[in-house]
Amino acid sequence: MPGTKRFQHVIETPEPGKWERLYSESILTTMVQVAGKVQEVLKEPEGGLVVLSGGGNSGRMAFLISVSFNQLMKGLGRKPLYTYLIAGGDRSVVASREGTEDSALHGIEELKKVATGKKRVIVIGISVGLSAPFVAGQMDYCMDNPATFLPVLVGFNPVNMARNDPIEDWSSTFRQIAERMQKLQEKQEAFVLNPAVGPEGLSGSSRMKGGSATKILLETLLLAAHKTVDRGIAASQRCLLEILRTFERAHQVTYSQSPKIAALMKQASTSLEKKGRVYLVGWQTLGVIAIMDGVECIHTLGADYRDVRGFLIGDHSDMFNQRTELLNQGPQFSFSQEDFLTSILPSLTEIDTVVFIFTLDDNLTEVQMLVEQVKEKTANIQALVHSTVGQTLPTPLKKLFPSIVSITWPLLFFEYEGSFIQKFQHELSTKWVLNTVSTGAHVLLGKILQNHMLDLRIRNSKLFWRALAMLQRFSGQPKARCIETLLQVIHFPQPLSDDIRAAPISFHIQLAHEKEQVIPVALRSLLCRCAIPEAQAQLAAAPSVCEAVRSALSGPGRKRGADPLEGPEPTPL
Repeated sequence: MPGTKRFQHVIETPEPGKWERLYSESILTTMVQVAGKVQEVLKEPEGGLVVLSGGGNSGRMAFLISVSFNQLMKGLGRKPLYTYLIAGGDRSVVASREGTEDSALHGIEELKKVATGKKRVIVIGISVGLSAPFVAGQMDYCMDNPATFLPVLVGFNPVNMARNDPIEDWSSTFRQIAERMQKLQEKQEAFVLNPAVGPEGLSGSSRMKGGSATKILLETLLLAAHKTVDRGIAASQRCLLEILRTFERAHQVTYSQSPKIAALMKQASTSLEKKGRVYLVGWQTLGVIAIMDGVECIHTLGADYRDVRGFLIGDHSDMFNQRTELLNQGPQFSFSQEDFLTSILPSLTEIDTVVFIFTLDDNLTEVQMLVEQVKEKTANIQALVHSTVGQTLPTPLKKLFPSIVSITWPLLFFEYEGSFIQKFQHELSTKWVLNTVSTGAHVLLGKILQNHMLDLRIRNSKLFWRALAMLQRFSGQPKARCIETLLQVIHFPQPLSDDIRAAPISFHIQLAHEKEQVIPVALRSLLCRCAIPEAQAQLAAAPSVCEAVRSALSGPGRKRGADPLEGPEPTPL
């Protein structure tokens, strides 16, 4: 994972008071128990279902993992038993619609739809910071209906740091629901899997370590269940550790290419600085990883949806629950090979960068044809290529790229289920590279202050509280003053009334998610004690958002580094 040391090699027994980690005895034990519950469904598939659910990045990861394990089951001639739920439906897979995760009732309604007629349903709810109401409602509903549902909560915060703010359409907070699950875990009627993986390099950017840890944990757990059930044995910690070590190797192999990854990051940043675009074109599920990376730049880094975009080359007809939701929805929802050829290729310019992502097992003739078409428009083309020892990139294709990030994997000798390990490694490696490139490119653009993304869009309640926490941290002003200023910017030019101040957070978010630079304007106003129009003018005149804030922080009368103040949202990781 970016910026982290290698994984641990041995099972750990944490000291009292220490947080549990991925290799902790208690976490591995819970993983074995959940794998055993999955095996029960695999052994008696009639009326069984495994649902992976989440909002935003977690929902996209649920989509990817369910697609993978359905492919595994189809390859064995078995009926697929996995499905996914993502807040906002399939459109949220390919576009940023983070506000849809704020409703607990929405989550329950979606769960009821997929579980109709099922006898035993395992619901794996993913919320990296233990904060998404969409997941909270589902977990609560599962506990109220134990005859059919088994809830499994996956996140990377301690339960006592789960969000404790009221959920607008539900009676319990996320923390209360997670605490209830912990009590039921003793009887294996609910499970909480929440190893600590440490803070994110970019505060709140849970797509990075949180997303990677989600992928590693769930693919390890589910693959162990499949591998052992076919042998007629129970899942074990030994089986989990064998799979986890393959992800350790993925980390080593990927970051051996750090200099070339850094060069790719610089190229992407140069395109964005010149007002060009970055297109990530991936084959098969590597295209899904590309789509995820592009979409997540919007809310995480304040990017326009056109800045960094992913496209999937290959057949995706059996991936989505409701593929019709994605048809004729406008350019923001474009993601397919046809979309790239008809909408993007004709408008490519020489300042754009296109990254091709494929393995040497893909259709290389098809790859070469598309690269040749793109090269007529821009010379800024790069490749991220996965190969196995003994494979070589054909010379005509190799000559088309000025630079290639080439990742060579050792041969793995596993049975059929184990062959998916190579696929999971390719995906995780690609995720690490693309997360590093897109995040680093925005850092180079001056969008990050210390390790905070100031210019994020406030698209849901989690981001509202994060915005408030940043205003408190950097301005040193009281919470009430920060809330007042934040609301002034959100509702500007309309003056604040008592009715507006008393409105639910969802009302403010509806306006905020369409506005740019809400947090920088509010922060500049707090630091300089100036009106909103003046703060906006100062930002417009600055070379970057962070420069505008830095100059205000270092202005007359300012202390170096305001003390962090309390905020309603815990740091997700």
